[in-house]
Order: sequence, then C-alpha cells, then structure tokens
Amino acid sequence: MTPFRGILLKISAVVLFVLMQTCIKAVSGDVPAGETVFFRSLFALPVIIGWLAVRGELARGVRVVSVKMHLLRGIVGTAAMGMGFAALGLLPLPEVTAIGYAMPLLTVVFAALILKEQVRLFRFAAVGLGLVGVLIVLWPRLVGSGASLGEGAALGALLVLGSASLAALAQITIRRMVATETTSSIVFWFSITATLASLLTLPFGWVVPAGWQMGLLVLSGILGGVGQILLTSSYRHADASLLAPFDYTSMLLALGIGYFVFAEVPTPMMLTGAALIITAGVLIIWRERQLGLKRGRARPNMTPQG
Repeated sequence: MTPFRGILLKISAVVLFVLMQTCIKAVSGDVPAGETVFFRSLFALPVIIGWLAVRGELARGVRVVSVKMHLLRGIVGTAAMGMGFAALGLLPLPEVTAIGYAMPLLTVVFAALILKEQVRLFRFAAVGLGLVGVLIVLWPRLVGSGASLGEGAALGALLVLGSASLAALAQITIRRMVATETTSSIVFWFSITATLASLLTLPFGWVVPAGWQMGLLVLSGILGGVGQILLTSSYRHADASLLAPFDYTSMLLALGIGYFVFAEVPTPMMLTGAALIITAGVLIIWRERQLGLKRGRARPNMTPQG
C-alpha cells in the first residue's frame, strides 16, 4: 500500500464532490432537484464506463448477481441524492455539509439495528455526541423564532437530514452487497438506476436549462463521476480507517465556497454543531482503527476454527 497516494486521492475526491455540490447549488433556484439528479447521473456514466473499460472491468461492472439488491440500493441512493440536492437550494452549503456528516453516525445505528452488528458503549456515546451536534445545527431552523415547515430553511433542514438517513441505509445495503457483487457493478448500476429513476420526476415540472445552467449540470456529472473513481481508487492505496477523517476537509472547502461564492456567513451555532459532529466522527473512526489493530494482532493466535 502507498498511504500518501491514498490520502491525496481521497482529498481530491472530496474536493470534486464539494465542487459538484457547488454546481448543483448554483442552478438549484431554477432547475428542479429531480432534473439535477438526472444530469448528474447521466453525465457520470461515460466517465465510469471509460474507467471500467480502461481497467478491463467492464464485463464485471455489467455482471449482476442480485437485481433486487441493486434496485434497492439504487432507489434509496437516488432518493438520498435528490433530497440532498433539493436542500442545497434552501440552506447554506456549509450547513448542508455539516448535517450531512450525520450519515456515518446513522450508519452505526442502522448497522446495530439491521445487521445486528455489535456496537459497544464507546461508539454509542460518540454517536450520541454527534447527534447532539446535528440537533444544534438544526435547532434554529426547526424550532427557532418563526420556524415552520412552510419556511424554506426548515424544509431544507428536514430534507438534508432525510438525505443523510437514506444515505446511511444505502451504506448498509452496500455492506450486504459486497459479499456477492463487485465494486464495479455497484458503481455502474447505481448510475444507471439513478438516471432512470430520476426520469420519474419529469411530470413534476422539468425546465429547459439556459446554456450556463446546462454547462454546470454536465460539469456536475463529470465531477461526480471522476470523484467516485478517485474515491474508489483511494481505498486501493490505504486503509479505510486512515482515509475516513479526510472526509471532514469538505467543511473547510464548503465554508470558503459558501462565503466567497454564495455570500453565506456561518453562524456560531452551526460551527459549534459541526465541531461536535466532526469530533464524534473522528472518535468513531479512531475506535474502529483500534479494534482493527486488536483483531489483527489476535488473528495469528487464533485456531483454524477462529
């Protein structure tokens, strides 16, 4: 393994995903979320197909063992993407980023409830800390002065929280799929499913984008596709536990883009909540790494029966 290369690839992927969100946010006032999902998924496909072809994995990418699991992962993931894109039009970019960090916290909870994974007190305490941070970020939007579901910001807060929840469920689905499906097929068929599923929103008011809007929509797909490839490639060079903390570099970029591009000034409550969420995430990653090291040391002493 080459950890430094893995870290560079992971940071590059994070940067591309934030730039993709920036493109989506820039057109969100005029282009419906379902339409943005369509373009994001459609124009990621040539990038992904080209990558698979160069690697000689195109046949593996098309091969499917469980159509049902791919459909489930695709529908849940597409809904998560759509809700997240809709939230970008209603909330500041750093706020969407901060609440989106709830996804790995919720993944721990869902893994315990659905997959029956053993989650000890330390991780549950870290999840609790992170959810307190999420509540701090959400509080002004949901129960602040004059907040209501009819207000755009309140709806945006619920949408991004729903997006994080569905994304966590998608992660749980992927954990089950990797036992029988290749990474190539999961990436390829998700893009196909998202492209087709987003067409179901066509009757709800698609628009003909202006030239600059179309350019940003196409760019969002290319950025998303390249970002996915870099993310996947990063795990070939370094362990997931080493790379995971670099997800949080997206907050620095989101703060900068939010301020300089969209004139969004972060509030003290948002920054406080984000700090708690990031702290909780790093604690969970650290604990996972410690447990992984312990399992690695114990493995040579195990009997063939484990």
